[in-house]
Amino acid sequence: QAHLVQSGGGSVQAGDSFGLACVCVTDGRAFSMYTVGWFRQAPGEEREFVAATSRSDDSLTGGNTYYADSVKGRFTISRDNAKNTVYLEMNNLKTEDTAVYYCAAQYGGARDITDRRAYASWGQGSQVTVSA
Repeated sequence: QAHLVQSGGGSVQAGDSFGLACVCVTDGRAFSMYTVGWFRQAPGEEREFVAATSRSDDSLTGGNTYYADSVKGRFTISRDNAKNTVYLEMNNLKTEDTAVYYCAAQYGGARDITDRRAYASWGQGSQVTVSA
């Protein structure tokens, strides 16, 4: 099981951009073989899917990417397999993007990459607050 360490959160204004990073410490297995994703949880809400990238058999590049409709066109997920790191770049942030953001990882593929139950390892969470 991998150990995930996230960068810190922050407070921004609507329309701003903000980035998150998540370093994956594996048990020796190649990071490129992990499916990795980002989820978020707002107060009183369930944890919801944000974005994910599938495993890649290419050790340098990432796999396919997937996005929730609410963030499509504004958020970008990327990975650097050489650094065991996955990123989430968030642009044109809205107040409704306010939440605790979690990265997640699962070795190999996932039946449903958008389902939080498909992931075994989770980061500690990063609070992102967007004010009007």
